[in-house]
Amino acid sequence: MYGLLAVSRAIDRVTTVIGKSVAWLILAAILVSAVNAVVRKVFSMSSNAWLELQWYLFGTAFMLAAAWTLLENEHIRIDIIYGRWSRRVQHWIDLLGTLLFLLPFTGIMIWLVQPSLMRSWNAGEVSMNAGGLIIWPAKAALLAGFILLYFQGLSELFKKIAVMRGLIPDPVSVQDSAHREAELLTAGMQDDRIDQDPESRK
Repeated sequence: MYGLLAVSRAIDRVTTVIGKSVAWLILAAILVSAVNAVVRKVFSMSSNAWLELQWYLFGTAFMLAAAWTLLENEHIRIDIIYGRWSRRVQHWIDLLGTLLFLLPFTGIMIWLVQPSLMRSWNAGEVSMNAGGLIIWPAKAALLAGFILLYFQGLSELFKKIAVMRGLIPDPVSVQDSAHREAELLTAGMQDDRIDQDPESRK
């Protein structure tokens, strides 16, 4: 089990580095959008290539940062029942969800996207829009995103089993404690400001 946890830590490090790096693509997409808008308004010039470049940058950031988002437990959840169960039941839900849904889904997507990428690469497929970009980089980002998400799912699975066996602390409990400490610290700082402000005592 400790060997799997070492693998998990390695996956987490790679995921974090890639996620933090591709986050800058959002800024690049914003800059491209701004330049494209200025050129279009001022010089009455535009190009589908610039529009598609925005989509490529944003889509790449979205796909390659998805694994990092999973690592940080920041994916949006609609929690109706999950939060009412004990932490032990939640562990089992997370474990089975990863085994039965996340890993099979990402595995299927890797299997489906890979031949499509190779066809685009071999054919030099280009966007149907006039002046559009080549297609294979977008499909490559899609494939890379699902590969990263698959391996991060394995990492989460290893960590979940270790938590359930008592080998490592529950990261959610650690996060909750950190949040509570931050809230208490913030509340304490506000109380200090009130005590130091003479006007607040009136």
